[in-house]
Amino acid sequence: MNDLAGKHIVLGLTGGIACYKAAELCRALIKEGATVQVVMTYAASQFVTSITMQALSGRTVYDSTWDQRDANSMPHINLSRQADAILIAPCSADFMAKLLHGRGDDLLSLLCLARPLRTVPLLIAPAMNREMWLHPATQRNVAQLRQDGAIVFDVGRGDQACGETGDGRMLESQELLEDVIAFFQPKPLAGHRVLITAGPTYEAIDPVRGITNLSSGKMGFALARAACQAGAQVTLVAGPVHLSTPRGVSRIDVVSAQNMLEATVQHAPEATIFIATAAVADWRSAAAAEQKIKKDGSGAVPALSFVENPDILATLAQSPRARSGALYCVGFAAESHDLLAHARAKRERKGVPLLVGNIGPATFGQDENALLLVDEHGSTEMARDSKLSLARKLIADIARRTGAGAKK
Repeated sequence: MNDLAGKHIVLGLTGGIACYKAAELCRALIKEGATVQVVMTYAASQFVTSITMQALSGRTVYDSTWDQRDANSMPHINLSRQADAILIAPCSADFMAKLLHGRGDDLLSLLCLARPLRTVPLLIAPAMNREMWLHPATQRNVAQLRQDGAIVFDVGRGDQACGETGDGRMLESQELLEDVIAFFQPKPLAGHRVLITAGPTYEAIDPVRGITNLSSGKMGFALARAACQAGAQVTLVAGPVHLSTPRGVSRIDVVSAQNMLEATVQHAPEATIFIATAAVADWRSAAAAEQKIKKDGSGAVPALSFVENPDILATLAQSPRARSGALYCVGFAAESHDLLAHARAKRERKGVPLLVGNIGPATFGQDENALLLVDEHGSTEMARDSKLSLARKLIADIARRTGAGAKK
């Protein structure tokens, strides 16, 4: 799945050591399906050559207002009209000041000034020394550029080429790629707060053993990413999984069902949508042993007793906020057989408006899934696809179901 298929991006480079990241970013954008036209300032050419950027983009680089390749000798007009977005990465403090004042003394600043404001967004990835970034003038410029409609991405924190450490680094190419992809996604959940549980839980039997399941958490993490890209503020309560946190998502790591319940209940008052994708263990040991349970050679099997874990989804679905419509609850059911019957029964039992079912053994640990959406009117299938693609479809469906009247 190429998230930027059909997009044409003008990638502008200004002077800064972060130009080396722009080379990797250019390649990443193209791998995601975009076409990229590189435009460089003279200062940028002191850090990376136009030959390098031409090789990576597959297009001749523009670096002069007086370029004669265009029949009308107006590259600042032609390049801006062809673009779906102009991305300046890296964008120096000097170039941001130039943009703020509407100067156009080189090709890149000129085409930014000449771009159609309503149809060609300006995306800015700042890169500079930490003191330059923190300077009041720079912060004023950033605030004004945002007020003028530009999208100014965050900066990274860490070691800088000058030897100092702090804020001001340009984001890594993968982070910027994620931000660009997110920018182009529809924003049906803007203003919403989404709470998601994901992954398995682990219920200790003794210090080295426990009860868990094969859930990888990939579907829940895909939903967190999709919800964030759809404009929501997302809190992800994750069981023990080995997955990177989706960009822009706030993550809370938990272990047991009781841990997950406590974290979920704590953040539920702020949420407008709750999606319970976690495969929570139904039972836990009645009393976990403090030391490892050892074999004694007799062949005797230790007697274990279990108690039922709290029902996280039912707890939130039966809360006053959910009953009033302020919190829209979505459940997940991972079954091994008779999916429709079990999903219908679970939806009724939990008291949720939407229950999403899947066959656990066919999806645990996989990058693809197939979903069955069950509500009071019947069921709808979502054919097997990548989990991210399904997550985006499901988020769009939830946005449609909640509508503009969803409480915040």
